[in-house]
Amino acid sequence: MQYTIVTGMSGSGKTRVIRYLEDMGYFCIDNMPPVLIPKFSEMLTAVNGKFNNVALVIDIRVGDMLNELLEQINILKKSGYDCRLLYLDADDETLVKRYKETRRQHPLENSKGLLAAIKQERKMLSKLYEAADDVIDTSKYTNQTLLKKLKEIYANDDSHHLVINVMAFGFKYGMPLDADLVFDVRCFPNPFYVDELKNKTGNDKEVQDYVLSFSTAATFLEKLKDMMKFMIPLYIEEGKISLTIAIGCTGGKHRSVTMTNKLAECLRDADYEVNVTYRDIGRE
Repeated sequence: MQYTIVTGMSGSGKTRVIRYLEDMGYFCIDNMPPVLIPKFSEMLTAVNGKFNNVALVIDIRVGDMLNELLEQINILKKSGYDCRLLYLDADDETLVKRYKETRRQHPLENSKGLLAAIKQERKMLSKLYEAADDVIDTSKYTNQTLLKKLKEIYANDDSHHLVINVMAFGFKYGMPLDADLVFDVRCFPNPFYVDELKNKTGNDKEVQDYVLSFSTAATFLEKLKDMMKFMIPLYIEEGKISLTIAIGCTGGKHRSVTMTNKLAECLRDADYEVNVTYRDIGRE
């Protein structure tokens, strides 16, 4: 089990970080009192490996209990857990600006105002800053650049962290609401009107051979593959973690299923994680 403890200055972007880690498959808890960490780890271990990556946000909101955090991290490490401390920071000017924009109150009450509270918090977190395995200054970061930085730290080089869902559907049953990209293949000859293929589907080789025997359909498939090879890395760079590609024909049984299967094969060969759905294949 791998632990990531996220801490740092209020307003530095911890919420965005924890959301990203959650999208990566981390089990995340915000505002965990440090004293509960040992018992919490015992509970997760008892689940028998269901939670392999855990991220906890622990910051100034827990008050004086924050002083126990480094001790609890050491306990985790001595117990054999891989534990990493990530500290998020930003300069005073940026933090003041963010608080003014969001109109949120700083967790520390300081009679001298917001800037004084920020300086007080920075002093209270100094030991955590020094002990951190990774420090990210988010002062100049956009959402995209922050995600990119987190990928450099946490994402394995051989993992895209993008799940691609390729869906075949029938237009006569309605458009899929969750599709990011939709392609219409009704312009190609329909196997439904071939007696020996009518009751088969795009999962059958005979139907696939028929659909792709037409040069226009074969050319479309190659162009679709090329387009996806070009676009998917751009989605990954943007930080997208789920992409749904919907391919539709009239009934969602022959042409769309054929194209869906062929595109999925291509994407899997490119080492992407691909799920395939035939939304309407069982409908009459």
